[in-house]
Amino acid sequence: MNTTTLASITRLNPVSRTLPVLLAMEDDAEDVGRLSPDDRMTCHVHGRWIHQCVASPMHVNPITRHRWCRSCAIALTVSVDELSGIVTMSCPGCGHGESAASDRLIVACQASLAAARAQAAARVA
Repeated sequence: MNTTTLASITRLNPVSRTLPVLLAMEDDAEDVGRLSPDDRMTCHVHGRWIHQCVASPMHVNPITRHRWCRSCAIALTVSVDELSGIVTMSCPGCGHGESAASDRLIVACQASLAAARAQAAARVA
């Protein structure tokens, strides 16, 4: 099974998995090379949904360009709108700073938001 397949399976039914269970599943899958760290919906450092902590300085990496503008050599700012589900990252210096790594992080945050919403809706129902 490749990383895309496992990530897709994990995201198919997030309602049936609590955050701690999903954290453990993603940890295990990442440890055995079946899930890319970029595809995680959870953060093993903070123990949260990735959209809840992506703005932390720990999620900036100038080498891989996760939340990093190479041109300005500065961390990207993050905006997570939990109502609309929109996640954006931009450089406070030039307004740009796009990278493949940050794009993957945005996708992970959007999946994280959707999973958290689904779990909240399931608890209410």
